[in-house]
Amino acid sequence: MKRDSNITPWEVEGEIDYQKLLDEFGLSPLNQLPEIFEKNLLFRRKIIFAHRDIQRILEAVHQKKKFAVMTGLMPTGKFHLGHMILVQQLIFYQKLGAKIYIAVADIEAYNARGQSLEESRKIAIEQYLTNYIALGLKPENCEIYFQSDRSKKAEKSNAYYRLQNLLSKYATFNKFKAVYGDISPGKMVSALLQASDMLHIQLPEFEGTCPVLIPVGIDQDPHIRLTRDISKKIKDFNFVQLSSAYNFFMPGLEGGKMSSSDANSFIALTDSPKEVEIKIKKYAFSGGKDTLEEHRKKGGNPDIDISFQYLKFFFEPDDRKLKKIYDDYKSGKMLTSELKQMLIEKINSFLKTHQKNREKAKKEIKKFLK
Repeated sequence: MKRDSNITPWEVEGEIDYQKLLDEFGLSPLNQLPEIFEKNLLFRRKIIFAHRDIQRILEAVHQKKKFAVMTGLMPTGKFHLGHMILVQQLIFYQKLGAKIYIAVADIEAYNARGQSLEESRKIAIEQYLTNYIALGLKPENCEIYFQSDRSKKAEKSNAYYRLQNLLSKYATFNKFKAVYGDISPGKMVSALLQASDMLHIQLPEFEGTCPVLIPVGIDQDPHIRLTRDISKKIKDFNFVQLSSAYNFFMPGLEGGKMSSSDANSFIALTDSPKEVEIKIKKYAFSGGKDTLEEHRKKGGNPDIDISFQYLKFFFEPDDRKLKKIYDDYKSGKMLTSELKQMLIEKINSFLKTHQKNREKAKKEIKKFLK
């Protein structure tokens, strides 16, 4: 029996019907991408599955013209595997020539979750930015900032906050209710600040008019819909309409969306080998049958097995090997215990290297926070 779903930018509960959301939000399936995109695992395996107006970005890449990619991070909890989907996209676009903008949503964390600005800064640096750098994000062509402190350069900071105030003229209370449902004054302020995050890149103090891509999980789409609606109405600037791309959520160990508030739902990139082993063996939902005899006879279901899903998302880059694992598990040739052990070894191999890179990354933070 499916649980009723509640999907907002601040909370995701229940099972997610992606097709229903795709239709409801007016998104387009992601098909027929250029070869350079198909070489990327996330695009090739349709983990990034939908878009709005991505053709503007494809044209900019093809014509080697300026474009930007903007995202935000919510500085709460530990950085986990689910967060890697976004970071890998940023690194991919950065290599294609994009200017990367990353907003640390400390104002949103304050308004929506009651977290202090000081705590948000600490978490953002120690958990998120350190991992971004360790995964391969480069300081060149990358701008990371806090919503509460946009820039030390007055002209940039003034332009950013001025835009937020100008945008408020075009967002009515009824529009907020239609997009978000339940809304509070704090969330309204946060939403307008996020609209400024997405649009200010095209101000003359920053990149000027250019295509901007917002890669997100589908729960963040209300922010994009509101911003696109506002940008159509405001005539003070010549904004190019935002493009967006949407990825599936990486499932939590026990199913559902991975959550930073539930330590048993995720693998953190700071977990020890023993912690990884315990979490996978104890919590990773299995698509196997109840008994060894039944599994050998009827096979497992890799489509709901969390260990297989993690291999698909990150840890088995070879499509042919992944297909063999799928077939072996489905036929009953491979057992759940064998599949889990394979994943444990691959994750721990990755984390061994990554955690060394994290120590190096700590020395690079200043290059990103200008």
